[in-house]
Amino acid sequence: MASFSFSAGNAGKIVRIPLYAAGRLVTLLVPRSDDEWVFGCGAGIGDGALALWRVAAAGGHAAVWLTGSDDEATDAAALGIPSVPKHSIRGFWRTARARVVVVTHGFGDANRYAISGAFVVQLWHGIPLKRIGLDSPATVRSGILPSSRIVRRLLAAMYRGAAQSIDVLPAASHLVRGRLESAFGISDAQVPVTGEPRVDVLSQGRPDERRARARAAIADLVGDIGEARLVLYAPTWRDGAPDPAVPTEDEWRALTVALEAGEAVLLVRSHPLGAGDYDVPFETDRVRGLGSALVRDVTPLLPGIDALVTDYSSLVFDTALVPVPVVFLAPDVGAYGRERGFYGRYADVAGTDVASTWAEAIRQLSALFDDPEERERRLVRARELDAQVHAFADGRNTVRVYHAILAGLARRVPAVSSTAVVPLAEGAS
Repeated sequence: MASFSFSAGNAGKIVRIPLYAAGRLVTLLVPRSDDEWVFGCGAGIGDGALALWRVAAAGGHAAVWLTGSDDEATDAAALGIPSVPKHSIRGFWRTARARVVVVTHGFGDANRYAISGAFVVQLWHGIPLKRIGLDSPATVRSGILPSSRIVRRLLAAMYRGAAQSIDVLPAASHLVRGRLESAFGISDAQVPVTGEPRVDVLSQGRPDERRARARAAIADLVGDIGEARLVLYAPTWRDGAPDPAVPTEDEWRALTVALEAGEAVLLVRSHPLGAGDYDVPFETDRVRGLGSALVRDVTPLLPGIDALVTDYSSLVFDTALVPVPVVFLAPDVGAYGRERGFYGRYADVAGTDVASTWAEAIRQLSALFDDPEERERRLVRARELDAQVHAFADGRNTVRVYHAILAGLARRVPAVSSTAVVPLAEGAS
């Protein structure tokens, strides 16, 4: 499993300052094209970047994907998406020439040294529950002089300065808009409330169709599931630290007994940057992996699940659109809250019955399986959360974002393109 920490990543940024300066010089000298768009995504070919790529390509723009691995290049080719390696000379050149640069995680999704001067679209990759960006102390940690206030201030200034180049950062709602403005240190003009392209798939078509497609896709990935209930377990990333909720052998055995009784299968999706060993120490078909190596973008699969178990993952907001009942398992909520902090109170999202051990989580799951009233209670909580954080559920978020980009380009350079505009109409997304 991949690993990353802000400390190591920020140390790398400091070391690479001369490269950023050199890239800035090149972008000052090289004119950008009239209508080329480049796309990158830290999670691979998927997420909101793929949704926007499809709309931009349909609008006639020259849209190219910047890949970070051979696997990503293969995935792009399978979808008919032209691509170039982002770390190559061609990747640098295409980024330096692009009018629009689209990313989902950070500028490293594209060629980070050639972004200056482009129209930057930061789609982000989930509604934040834990504090992110400038709101989180983790953002300015460094492996170089970790106790230095000067280094932390330098990193904060670099982060804030880079964020000023973001032209469009879509928000799911006005509540989320405030979080993003604070985290990135940008104005409300840069954060339109359009809904997130990444979750359009959860609002398109009939619910029964979405569920049937999702369960069929899950079965293709993990093997026969029959009519089993599907429980997705998605612990969040802890900045490279071990996951404290990895079950012991006894907890695995108790969990599989409960899954057997509930005719359920647990799908384990540990964070791709996290640490934790979720290999069950005995044979069972009640627990199956659904990691990022198997499926990069889990969002289209969410209509197929019957329950979510998580701690602080933004998936709780995504599944609210379905909706899906949630069991919260957070053994380190006190320490995590002090270390990272939350937007609002954790209890406002998770309720007051957060499990601190697998034994408690198993009891709650069993109640969810056995008691229709308990299931409905958790579904009501999910619907209430959905109403708080999602302004739209019409499957047209991507098109709204696309139009926000075109409007921004028009304000920057009038008549930037003669390409067709995808209308904000039924079927456009």
